[in-house]
Formats: sequence, structure tokens, C-alpha cells
Amino acid sequence: MNKIIAVIGMCGSGKSEAVKFFESRGFRKVYFGEVVIDELKSRGLQVNEANERNVRESLRKEFGMGVMALKSIDKIRQFVKEGNVVIESLYSWEEFKIIKKEFGDAFSLLNIYTTKSIRYERLKNREYRPLTGEEALSRDTSEIEKLDKGGPIAFADFTEINDSTLDELNKNLLKYL
Repeated sequence: MNKIIAVIGMCGSGKSEAVKFFESRGFRKVYFGEVVIDELKSRGLQVNEANERNVRESLRKEFGMGVMALKSIDKIRQFVKEGNVVIESLYSWEEFKIIKKEFGDAFSLLNIYTTKSIRYERLKNREYRPLTGEEALSRDTSEIEKLDKGGPIAFADFTEINDSTLDELNKNLLKYL
């Protein structure tokens, strides 16, 4: 069976860069955040941080913490028939349990870890949706307390420390192919 890797970690750790790495090596991407974006569009709402958070939280309140996995599972099933899959934005323990139950040993979690000070510096300097230190701390707290993000991180099959350059991260990710 083909592989399914969920890239997890805190904001600013390099998750999106790791996902791009796997995509460039032929992995098909399933972005759990697409569920939220699609819902925003169906409600006629502008795509922005505030609306995304409100819709994300309302979907989880209505359908449970595993909603992103439940609404993405058919796409994962289809993609894994065709090749390897990388999942972006798996956050909650419930999402992890749903995907693990469905795909068993074909599924693994790769935690991209970076120290808080480096993450916050990256977030402050990024071009797309930069965050101040206060905003980054608020996001961290919200993701840990409201999204149960700590469980999947603690349960990761692999952890890659990303305190260096993008080239170094990409070199280190080769071992997961």
C-alpha cells in the first residue's frame, strides 16, 4: 500500500515547506483547511483569519473535532489508490484517530519541530499572513487548548527538528521517502 504522511507541528515550524517537499516528490496533497475554505465560499464569506477561525470552530462544534478528517477521507482514499499522500493541517486527536483507524500502518505522523523563538521570528517575517509575537502566542494557545493539537504532536511517529535552513530541512526530509 502507498504511504500517507500527515505533517504536523506548531505554526511557523515549517510544516508547509515540508508538505511542498513531499508534493515535489509526487505525493498528492490533502489539505484539511480546504474544508474550511469551501465552507467559507458556500456561506459567501471572505477568506480571512477571523472568518476561517469562526467557521473552523463552528464546524468542529457542530460535527465534532474529527470533522476535517471525516470530510476529507474520501479524497484520501482515492489519492492513496493512485500513489502516496501528504496531509496538511491535521490538528486534532480525533482527526488522527479517524485517519489511523482507516489506514492503519500506511499512515504516519511527521512532526516538524522548531523552538518557539525561531517560530515566532519566522511568523513575524513571513510574507503571507505575518503574525506579531502576541498573535503567534494567541494562535499557539488556541491550537493547543481548542484544537487538541498536542495529542498528535506527542504521538508522532517521527520528529524532524527544523532550526536551520530550508535546504537543510529538505535534505533531512529525504529519509522519509
